[in-house]
Amino acid sequence: MTDRIVVLGAGYAGLGAAKRAARRLRGAGARVTLVNAADRFVERIRLHQLAAGQRLPDLPLAGLLDGTGIELVVARVTGIDPGSRTVRLDAPPYELSYDVLVYALGSAAELDSVPGVREHAYTLATADEAVRLGARLAGAGEVTVIGGGLTGIEAATEFAFTRPGLRVSLVSGGLIGKGLSARARRHLHRAFRRMGIAVRERTPVAKIGPNGLLLADGDELPAETVVWAAGFRVPGLAAAAGLATDRHGRMLVDRSLRSVSHPEVFGIGDAAAADRSGRATRMACQTGLPMGICAGDAVADLLGGREPRRARFRYVWQNISLGRHDGVTQFTRPDDSPLDAVLTGRTSAAFKERIARGTVWAMRHPGPYRP
Repeated sequence: MTDRIVVLGAGYAGLGAAKRAARRLRGAGARVTLVNAADRFVERIRLHQLAAGQRLPDLPLAGLLDGTGIELVVARVTGIDPGSRTVRLDAPPYELSYDVLVYALGSAAELDSVPGVREHAYTLATADEAVRLGARLAGAGEVTVIGGGLTGIEAATEFAFTRPGLRVSLVSGGLIGKGLSARARRHLHRAFRRMGIAVRERTPVAKIGPNGLLLADGDELPAETVVWAAGFRVPGLAAAAGLATDRHGRMLVDRSLRSVSHPEVFGIGDAAAADRSGRATRMACQTGLPMGICAGDAVADLLGGREPRRARFRYVWQNISLGRHDGVTQFTRPDDSPLDAVLTGRTSAAFKERIARGTVWAMRHPGPYRP
């Protein structure tokens, strides 16, 4: 009997899992199907560059899957039925049956945490959103980025670097670069000053309107173009299907990345929360790609009658680009807490670029290395 493996999502985690499983199970009679809403692989870690007007490589999934034997289905997932082990789609074949399911549907921008985001703000979670924002910025005189995490920092600095005449503001409800060392944050602020980026920290936004922001302290901040980079959410499909999830809707998985409620389902990437001593894994390519490769191995082990190996999560660094010629690389302890060791400037920018290119290489060559 042919084992049917269905992978939902072709981001860093899902594509890595599909290709690793197909490689491990080659000749074993398994059938791997990859479902994705688009026919292209999106380098999500470069979407701020796309929004800034830079061209990104075109990466058709068909080319990345060439020679793997993986079947690509371009469709959106509308539902999962763990009882019958089927997945419902909005396009042909409309339904897929599975023996093993890999859930890697990623995350999207959180649009409902602050009133007005959905109606008046631009986001940066998908390629279409980045293109739409880029068209807006092409004729804009100023832009206000909300969010002091990596997405907000990279977007604000990329816009300032690429469009020197654009007035850029960065607003954060807390510290910008929270979780970085004091040394790394000092470099961020030097870069902001050099680029002329107006910064407001510890300034929560209460509402976004057509002409600007209402701040939590009652002040109003005019804004021509607003970019929301202050939060992400995961699809509700796992919770709706009755799979165990946390309060954010992320699938709860054990140390081998299997659902704690449905062992025939694996959860990886942003949409899953692997246990790390009570803490969820960080939403990032840095965790998504290794999770995908580990899940591919675990699927192959399971179907081969072996106990899936545990995935171990130990962080090493965070890379933040500040335009094309500057950056901050924050080295960390295994638990993701920051060390005082950092790289900055062109060295960090070159390192980040090498890592970004390396992720695409890993999409093409998913094994046999261990992440």
